[in-house]
Amino acid sequence: MVAVKSVNVRDNFKDWCDKISKGETVVISRPRNENIYMINEAEYNALQKAKRNAEYLAMIDESTSQLARGETISFTLEELQAMEAEDWKPTEKILAFKKRHDIQRKD
Repeated sequence: MVAVKSVNVRDNFKDWCDKISKGETVVISRPRNENIYMINEAEYNALQKAKRNAEYLAMIDESTSQLARGETISFTLEELQAMEAEDWKPTEKILAFKKRHDIQRKD
């Protein structure tokens, strides 16, 4: 990792881009600690993938917590197929779940 001043990057932009594309991370120091990091596309993509993975794992953790608290409902394949019908109405199972968890009707 290399730290440089913004004026240096501006004056030698192509050279810095070449270094970054070869894997160097460049920290452009700015006043009031408003620094900028320049990284290559592969590193950026890896960071974005790690972020998405962390968000996905957080959703799984929340789902696991909901299951432990009994805040889930399960259906058989037949029940799910019945829900596809145009005239489908919530069953007693669904109504009881909504009442138990104080879920308001969303229309």
